[in-house]
Amino acid sequence: MNIPIPPHAQATGSQFNAGRMLAARERSWVALREIARRITPGTTELEAVALAGEVLADAGMQRIWHPSLIRFGANTLKTFRQRSAPDLRLGDHDIFFVDLGPVFDGHEGDVGDTFVLGDDPLMHACAAAARELFTRVAARWREGGQSGRALYEFATAQAQAMGWRLNHETKGHRVGDFPHAVHKAGNLGDFDAEPIPGLWVLEIQIAHPEKPIGAFFEDLLVQ
Repeated sequence: MNIPIPPHAQATGSQFNAGRMLAARERSWVALREIARRITPGTTELEAVALAGEVLADAGMQRIWHPSLIRFGANTLKTFRQRSAPDLRLGDHDIFFVDLGPVFDGHEGDVGDTFVLGDDPLMHACAAAARELFTRVAARWREGGQSGRALYEFATAQAQAMGWRLNHETKGHRVGDFPHAVHKAGNLGDFDAEPIPGLWVLEIQIAHPEKPIGAFFEDLLVQ
């Protein structure tokens, strides 16, 4: 079923500035890499989220527009709205992802990436596959003429060809000057128009077809 496109789905507020949007993205990536660097074996997800809050505050974040999400091990299979299995601690040979949603200078960052501790080849392959799939789908978008729905159909086929399963509950979304939600654009994966640069986050979440590991990568679609 096609969902009608809201008339202001790609609108922005009066304070929107493309340069500040890109700056928020870059500051978010710097914070994410620092958070990942400081997450060590034995940490719980709650402790990692607290660490993320400290790093973001030090980075000058004004507020969050969505809570920081950090998943370890088998919890990497869960989507944003699903609760993690409790009391899970990061192992010496483990996989985890970080998903941040801070606001800098009135503009929303939204970045996510997956990291691996140890030398498990399947975990490293999973993390690399999420990044590669994002790269392929973003390249498809840059060719032009693709709706959000078509991009996720392409992502599904590419994931399968790569030997992974795409999580269809994770579909990407709008961002912008805070709060972007006033424009009510819906999910990117349900969007039947071509997403314009600098306003849409492409989210990729994959899982191994049999093993309890997954990976996540997201970033702003920019030319």
